[in-house]
Amino acid sequence: MYDAYMIEYVHQVNARAWGMRISVRVDGEVVVTTPRFVTKRMIDSFVATHTDWISRHVARARARTVMRIPRKDVATLKKHARELAESRCAHFARQYGLTYKKISIRAQKSRWGSCSTAGNLSFNYKIALLPPHLADYIVVHEICHLVHMNHSKKFWDLVAQTMPDHKKYRTELRRTHIVRARS
Repeated sequence: MYDAYMIEYVHQVNARAWGMRISVRVDGEVVVTTPRFVTKRMIDSFVATHTDWISRHVARARARTVMRIPRKDVATLKKHARELAESRCAHFARQYGLTYKKISIRAQKSRWGSCSTAGNLSFNYKIALLPPHLADYIVVHEICHLVHMNHSKKFWDLVAQTMPDHKKYRTELRRTHIVRARS
């Protein structure tokens, strides 16, 4: 851990890197990746010139809810996610008078769920860790895609029939990050 003008960062050397790069992890940790030949003075200067950008992204990261999952728990979470998805999809599909073909549970990095044009629903296994209102929002969102394969006003009106607070839930979900713990 280094400190460039009060910004702590982790330095990673990457032999294939062509230049310096700053990233902010979901938990707010600042990482500076550089090629081998870069000196600490060069890195500190680079970090110092990007303090505004770093501060904004660290503040954004700290506003998030971050949960870490031990790798050993993933199989159990997938099982719970399947049970949850099957139960809630059946409930909401009945409520809307819709049918779907199959449900799959996946390990996706950037999606909570998806709906194919064939009527198959897919959910991220991390849905099992969410509060019930957010898990239900994701299920309703995907169920509504069975009718509207877009995010039109008609789609959101359909979501609002069972989730009138969907905008609030969507915002809350965007601030929630669940990551596998680093081994």
